[in-house]
Amino acid sequence: MNYSTIKKAIVFSLVAVLGLTGISNAQDATSSSASSSAKVFGGRGQYRTWNLGINAGVMTPHIAIGGTNDFNKINAELGYGLSLRKQLGHAFGIQFDGIRGELSGENDPAKSFVPAGSYTSFETDVAYALSLAGVVNVATVDFLKRENNVNFTAKAGWGIVGFAPRLPFDWKGKAGDNRDEKFVQESFFPLGVGAKFKISERVNFDLGYTMNFLDGDNLDGIYGRPNSKDKWSYSSAGLEFSLGSTAKPNLDWVNPLALMYDELKDPTLRQEVEALKGRVSALEAQDLLKDSDGDGVADKLDKCPGTEAGVKVDGSGCPLDVDADGIPDSKDACPTVKGTAEYNGCPPPEASNAMATGNVIQFEFDSSVLRTDAYPILDRISSDLRANSSSRVQLEGHASSEGTTEYNMTLSRDRANSVKTYLVNSGVAASRISTSAFGESRPVASNATEEGRVQNRRVEAKMQ
Repeated sequence: MNYSTIKKAIVFSLVAVLGLTGISNAQDATSSSASSSAKVFGGRGQYRTWNLGINAGVMTPHIAIGGTNDFNKINAELGYGLSLRKQLGHAFGIQFDGIRGELSGENDPAKSFVPAGSYTSFETDVAYALSLAGVVNVATVDFLKRENNVNFTAKAGWGIVGFAPRLPFDWKGKAGDNRDEKFVQESFFPLGVGAKFKISERVNFDLGYTMNFLDGDNLDGIYGRPNSKDKWSYSSAGLEFSLGSTAKPNLDWVNPLALMYDELKDPTLRQEVEALKGRVSALEAQDLLKDSDGDGVADKLDKCPGTEAGVKVDGSGCPLDVDADGIPDSKDACPTVKGTAEYNGCPPPEASNAMATGNVIQFEFDSSVLRTDAYPILDRISSDLRANSSSRVQLEGHASSEGTTEYNMTLSRDRANSVKTYLVNSGVAASRISTSAFGESRPVASNATEEGRVQNRRVEAKMQ
């Protein structure tokens, strides 16, 4: 194919664009309703996203950005192909391309120096060039209009090409490692740009230019310059057809700005928002969200209304009672063990070693100061410890239920430490005395009476 043929092809393409644009103007009047009827928030499923294209053009063994070539004269040969594209969004799609054609080139001594012994020409049949590429919509000349009619694209990908040089050597049927393959197979990397012109809702007119970089140096049948790889280009024009339901618009021509405007101004959507406000108001009017006791469970769902403030409740609004002893966890001194109300949710205590031997020191209300009646008991304990050097004593502090749990825990610890201080001052080694605090969790009598509370203000000395 010579340059005059190329010029004729270009002129024909321009005439076709002008003619088809006139057709599109007539068809847009009938198709505009389909594109403008797209629903908001519909997602990709509301559009046609598959496109099938046919194209033809010229193939040359050179690319627009230059680079080394084994032959210095450009020959243009016929190429043609098919494409199948899946549009994933307004700006991006995945496209499969398949082309075939011929490539040829010459070494013209008049154009540049040709080394002696160089081949004068080559011819190669490109049986197939199959590639998969990502296609990006990089710009559109009428983006601010409601409907786009021109898109500019760029693509890049990877593919496999099968070819057979005829000149200067015939490789057909002699390719491959065993010289028995019909075509040479190499991978290549397509990189291209294009322009799409909307003819109708179904048809686009496409122009494209793709540079193909071969992963080898045998496209022209010879291994020419060291460390160089062959390349070729494909300039094409063609038609692309949108596949799918006629009730859906083509995603290629969606204008995101127009969709955003429609979403903001869509009267149906505004009506739904107002209706939703009305339903919320109706619920509030019915007091479905009212929570009188403030436990986080609405009155309509609360099975235990009137719960005291601060009490933890379950999903039905009733106080939590993990050990199921009938005493809410918030008032249960032993929340994980079944007990009785008399002992604040704890089980009744068993008679201890200290109680049996009388090694119990009593305290006044809210006090950790030793009473004078405790001295004889402490002197006896001290005497026993000093007489038996291997013995030890465990001091356990307790309190009645007045005050907070935290305060009573501290008070019971102070009471145990008071007893320990007395014993150490009497000559007992501190290392033989250990202390622990239980607060109000282990009463020996009911905290419901003053008599019981007096017995609970104590330190038990357990000999070991």
